[in-house]
Amino acid sequence: MTLLHPGDPLPGLTVKLPGCGSLQLPEALAGGFGVVLFNRGSWCPYCNAQLRAFQRAKDRLDELGVRVVALSVDDETTTRALIDRLKLTFPVGHSANAARVREAVGAFVSGQPPYLESTGFVLDPLGRVAVSVYSSAAIGRLVPNDVVGLIRYLSDKASAA
Repeated sequence: MTLLHPGDPLPGLTVKLPGCGSLQLPEALAGGFGVVLFNRGSWCPYCNAQLRAFQRAKDRLDELGVRVVALSVDDETTTRALIDRLKLTFPVGHSANAARVREAVGAFVSGQPPYLESTGFVLDPLGRVAVSVYSSAAIGRLVPNDVVGLIRYLSDKASAA
């Protein structure tokens, strides 16, 4: 398991979306800042709160050109129900292989059947990690206000250079 640090490229991952689609990370977020959220599943109240918070912050994130993608081990039906229940408008992937995600990005894995502990990345426009947040249990995760503040800081710093 390798943890990703600032400046590391996000390894390529396929995110299966409800329906027939999928997207490729980090390519799907290229050209702007991105947020990738791995969560425990629809059963986790902390994960639900995080996803709702990112949805509520959509306008502020859109102003900065930030795109959000979430992913869990939940199956397609459960993920579709979560999207509907929380009224999520950003892509939410399903059926992640916990062991493969752990190998690719260093996410902690717990439980039986295995699920991903909360892991989040803020990516720069080139798909490199600006910030990584790893949790080994239920709490400790990216929050939208911190992401907005960080991206404003990074954008201002780049403009001043």
